[in-house]
Amino acid sequence: MKIGQVAREAGVSVDTVRFYERRGILPAAARRPSGYREFDPAAVERIRTAKALQELGFTLDEVTAALTAHDGGGATCESERWRLEAVVARFDARLAELERARQAAARALQDCHSGHCRLRFESP
Repeated sequence: MKIGQVAREAGVSVDTVRFYERRGILPAAARRPSGYREFDPAAVERIRTAKALQELGFTLDEVTAALTAHDGGGATCESERWRLEAVVARFDARLAELERARQAAARALQDCHSGHCRLRFESP
């Protein structure tokens, strides 16, 4: 398959296909004598899997590692569960950080409503 067809069927741009190839998410494509890439049809499903993992919150490095583990043949849900646990822990940490920031902003707003605004804008 040519790169444009892979991109269309996977629902990504040609640049994304090239990027995934450079990052090792896709194996290097064979080249035709003309220099055009020739991808295996399995590349489409691999891109879809990579995108699905990214949508779950995996970083590109985590996507690459998960796919490499799968490629090794020994990956199971049980052996790879830790990857999802790490993503959930990262979300939890971000949510806690956002909650602290929200609480601080809400206190500042409450102070502003009571006439003790923390935002001091002075004219030059």
